[in-house]
Amino acid sequence: MIPMEGGGYTAPGIEDFQFTGLFGTDWITKPMVQAVIAAIIVIVVWVVAARRLRVVPTKGQYLMEQLYEFIRNSVGRDILGPGFRPYLGLLVGLFTYLLLNNWFGEFFLFMFPTMSNIGYSWGAVVLVLFIYVWAGFRKHGIGYLRKTLIPQGVPWYLYPIIIPVEFLSAFVTRPLTLGVRLFANMFAGHLAVMVFVVGGSYLLTQADGIVLKVGGGFSLLFSLLFMGFEMFIGALQAYIFTILTAQYISSSISESH
Repeated sequence: MIPMEGGGYTAPGIEDFQFTGLFGTDWITKPMVQAVIAAIIVIVVWVVAARRLRVVPTKGQYLMEQLYEFIRNSVGRDILGPGFRPYLGLLVGLFTYLLLNNWFGEFFLFMFPTMSNIGYSWGAVVLVLFIYVWAGFRKHGIGYLRKTLIPQGVPWYLYPIIIPVEFLSAFVTRPLTLGVRLFANMFAGHLAVMVFVVGGSYLLTQADGIVLKVGGGFSLLFSLLFMGFEMFIGALQAYIFTILTAQYISSSISESH
């Protein structure tokens, strides 16, 4: 993370978010490996947590139960209502998967949030889009399109205006803002951390003068505090993404528009 070839300073930029292929390929990259590792960890952790449950829970069981109940109560039950159970597994898995990928930016050996690569944010968005469209058709059949594109009470002569607007809102704007929000927050946060780490390291090791070296030391210390803040942002963005997913599913399966 310290580009100081020949003693010069190169500021972090978008090129630091681009990775060459591994194992002689173009498509197996560090973000992809992280995404696969996160999926495996999430599956294994929840399978293990669901086995050998005790009446008096262990510390690990208690922690996982609190996380499960947090998503069940604050997201599933509160937003989706009585019909939340078929989607609870999706919401819990989605939250923990995004949380882990976002926290990879602060984990040793990874040091890169997967969702700061926009392609993986779009991957999560495509899944959400498919789920809430499928939920709508499952609930309403072909009538889902009319429910989504034509709000109740709109006169027929406004259909040519309303239908394109509602289509853009439901199938373009929603997924677009969902993906950009997640990507932009993780990208900007990681870039800020890199600026403090690279700049502080350069000042501390290459700059002349005690003032600049002290400034470099403070920059590195601040980067540690900022990494803690980024862990909070990573959790918050995973939670927001999960909440919006539940809201979109709720709007698809509700009776009114």
